[in-house]
Amino acid sequence: MNSNTLSTVGQPLPRGTGVATQAEQDAVAPGDIAVGVVIGRASEYFDFFVYGIASVLVFPAIFFPHLERLEGTLWSFALLALAFVVRPIGTLIGMSLQRRFGRGVKLTVALFLLGISTCVIAVLPGYNAWGPAAILALALCRVGQGLALGGSWDGLPSLLAINAPEGRRGWYAMLGQLGAPVGFLIAASLFAYLWGSLNVIDFLSWGWRFPFFAAFALNVVALFARLRLVMTHEYEKNLEEHELDPCDTIELFREQGYNIFIGAFAALASYALFHLVTVFPLSWVILHSDNSVGQFLSVQIIGALLAGAAMPISGLIADRIGRRSTLGTLATAIGIFSLFTPLLLDSGSMGQNIFILVGFVLLGLSYGQSAGAVTSNFLPRFRYTGAALTADLAWLFGAAFAPLVALGLSIQFGLWAVTAYLLSGAVVTLVALRTNRMLQMKDN
Repeated sequence: MNSNTLSTVGQPLPRGTGVATQAEQDAVAPGDIAVGVVIGRASEYFDFFVYGIASVLVFPAIFFPHLERLEGTLWSFALLALAFVVRPIGTLIGMSLQRRFGRGVKLTVALFLLGISTCVIAVLPGYNAWGPAAILALALCRVGQGLALGGSWDGLPSLLAINAPEGRRGWYAMLGQLGAPVGFLIAASLFAYLWGSLNVIDFLSWGWRFPFFAAFALNVVALFARLRLVMTHEYEKNLEEHELDPCDTIELFREQGYNIFIGAFAALASYALFHLVTVFPLSWVILHSDNSVGQFLSVQIIGALLAGAAMPISGLIADRIGRRSTLGTLATAIGIFSLFTPLLLDSGSMGQNIFILVGFVLLGLSYGQSAGAVTSNFLPRFRYTGAALTADLAWLFGAAFAPLVALGLSIQFGLWAVTAYLLSGAVVTLVALRTNRMLQMKDN
């Protein structure tokens, strides 16, 4: 044995010996964790946006042909919201499965449920064939997607935040959010290609189904990629060391329930903007504009590229001024942007394009830092479940009903209703961030 590798018991090995300690061998690099987060989120967001775009382009004609286009779109948006309503339930069911059978079983069940629900949508007959049963089947599939999304929480975003180097947490928090523009980019590109390549009859007959089959295939690939990451000894050890396991939900709400709601409201402006630059404006263009669908999707694709480019910038800004200060500043910017919404959306294709492009940039900057901005408030044993429920409620309060409310109110009261919706989200975000700061000062 080489004497240079020997070490006195209790003394660390000298640098340069080439021998790694057990802790070093079990350590997981933040970059490796980020890969798992991006893979998982990109597949989920692709599935998410395939359904969202279909809610505008497809479902009113296939599942609500007996209604006027506006009414059919509103009903489609109501079904869109179902997934977010049941998502917290899916999280709690998933936590129970994990306690009983382990993280791998939970993740497998969740992602296969997501894939099966998505695949069934792809083969569903429409209202003309099944009548109201077709709508019920679509609703059940949407519930399945929501339960699966809640149950697919793997703890990697929290582990990424914990393992991020000091002074780089804003950058690493942004990495997980990159799945959103990537997912939208792929989904919008696929629908734009099919919309432009097929006539209306073929698109509504079979063309729209292809993206759902693609989402199923992508979910299967993502399942195996994520399982390969989270089931390794190193990941399991790191997750256990940081107490990233399910906790008692009643105890969580009793001890730190206020942190769940503060965390959900702290990102409300970002989540409200999320649907108001992706799904809602597409419905507005179809119902009230001469702008072609293909052209508008092309602009949204460019917007997704801008959002993806803005997210790394958000990481740099957050590491300089702090994640919560970044969220507060961007909530203010979103509030100002909301004041121009009626002018832009109601001024033809040029104004609509400006709304989309500027909105996507703001979305990239704000959404890049929206995940887990106050997760550090949780005690370690509550962090895993607390982070999951915080994300669920942020989606529910901020994004679930945004297209439905924005379209319904804008038809009834004009586009100033969209301004009011976005502005209220910005105000709630600022109040939540201020409340969080006051509680921290009180605790200190």
